[in-house]
Amino acid sequence: MAQLLIVDDEAHVVERLAELVPWERIGIAAVHKAYSAFEALEVLNAHAIDIVISDIRMPGMSGLELSRRIRDKQPKTKCILLSGYAEFDYAKEAIASGTASYLLKPVTDEELLDTVSGVLEAVREEWNAVISQERIARTLRENLPQLRSTLLGELLLGKRYSEADLRDKMEMLGVPDLFGKPVSLLLVRLEKPFYGYDPRGLALVEYAVGNIAGELFAPGFKLWAGKDTYDYLVFAVSSEAIEEGAEEEREQALERAAEQLQEAIHAYLKGEATIVISREGTFPGDVSALYDGTLSALRRRVGSEQDLILTAADGLPERTELRSLASLYELPTLAQLLEAGQWDAADRRIERIFGELQTMSGCIQELLLEAYFAIASAASSYAHKNGRPLSELIGPGYDQLLQGVPYRSVRHLQDWSMALMNSLRCETESETKRSRAKLIADVRQFVERRLAEDVSLTAIAEHVYMHPVYISKIYKRETGENVSDYVHRLRMEKAARLLLHTPGKIYEIAADVGYQRAHSFINVFKKHTGLTPQEYRDRYASPQSDYEVKRYDTST
Repeated sequence: MAQLLIVDDEAHVVERLAELVPWERIGIAAVHKAYSAFEALEVLNAHAIDIVISDIRMPGMSGLELSRRIRDKQPKTKCILLSGYAEFDYAKEAIASGTASYLLKPVTDEELLDTVSGVLEAVREEWNAVISQERIARTLRENLPQLRSTLLGELLLGKRYSEADLRDKMEMLGVPDLFGKPVSLLLVRLEKPFYGYDPRGLALVEYAVGNIAGELFAPGFKLWAGKDTYDYLVFAVSSEAIEEGAEEEREQALERAAEQLQEAIHAYLKGEATIVISREGTFPGDVSALYDGTLSALRRRVGSEQDLILTAADGLPERTELRSLASLYELPTLAQLLEAGQWDAADRRIERIFGELQTMSGCIQELLLEAYFAIASAASSYAHKNGRPLSELIGPGYDQLLQGVPYRSVRHLQDWSMALMNSLRCETESETKRSRAKLIADVRQFVERRLAEDVSLTAIAEHVYMHPVYISKIYKRETGENVSDYVHRLRMEKAARLLLHTPGKIYEIAADVGYQRAHSFINVFKKHTGLTPQEYRDRYASPQSDYEVKRYDTST
């Protein structure tokens, strides 16, 4: 459903078009109002407006200038200009400024509805083109290598997907179906002279290595190319051409292909590269462990030596071997979950960490220490990125942090960790509530003090140093009322008090509540109360009480 904005410095025109034209008939879900071009720009910043209907002649900024600004900053928003001046020059300038249509006053409801309906159809066609399958497919094709590499990189670092989600992603990206199949990893470290290349030159070399690998490993192997966080090229390789159980034969074929890849890098790219081949594992469950083992082999058995080929004997750790807690380091990490405010996911991660701990044997105290340091570090990082000492966020639990590992059993450390997460969450949620309450108070104080001046959403945003969209949404969520409705209600209430309590003239009262034109104030006040300001004063002012303040029903 579309959103419409009506702009005119004559309030009665805005009110009539907004309230009396049956916009819902053509699919308009919300009608916004503005009484100047400047106010219109504020509404456009706060709401996703599809169509703007604006008068041309307005003080301060004309409808033509407004149309130009909208075209420059929000080109998807369409403008329809209204004018009482049947001059061809206006029409020419309106068309040149990118205006969707131009109408002369007075305009009938049907004429207006037909015009807006036509513009809406043009908007829909534009968006259909943006989201068309052909365009999406073309964009996807252009970015496939990077998207494939990113997904493989996430799996290398232990990010977990459900089988259905991972299958869908791999199918969408055109990745070979490796599920349940034996898979090995090839880690390629490009060496001299490549480490001296600029980013563009290195990217071309990496692209060339990927293409060469694709040629050399086909058709016997399925290949998935990617890149890790250390800028090493990583290839997930699987073969169905060799019978199951023939691990040694597959290993030999893979080593031969790796040797050919290294020779091609020598011959065609005039450089060196070290290639480490992992042992076999099963996709996708073993991928992260294979990667860790391959990195370990590169670090321990290759080091700074260059232009080697190595098959990693420890590509997949044995079950009896001491190993790190994988769930501590899966993406997103616990620290990243806290930073993003994903508290439920953080709780589930804590449960997984301790579930993994309970399945492990040997050196349990070292593993408890590893878990403790990682969880305490994530909590400290979260607190400090929010500009707070951790001691303030978690209270008494901070003393236990200073004592080192607070408990010697998995269960006790788990209880402490869950309590730590709960303290962080509760304090953060309380701080959010306090922050929002202060924002509401600041907005109201600003409006009440400056009601006769500029109390637009933009002015409020500048005062509280926050984005107008954020202010608008939070104010509505916390109070159930739009900021503009609050300002309007406050102005009408103050105007009513002044009418009954002071002898001020109508134009003076209009200025006191922020209306520069008395007749705009009169129209808005009548719309709000059902009476003109003078009628309201005549009916409710009591001669005996000398402009005594009376209540009135704001729902009328």
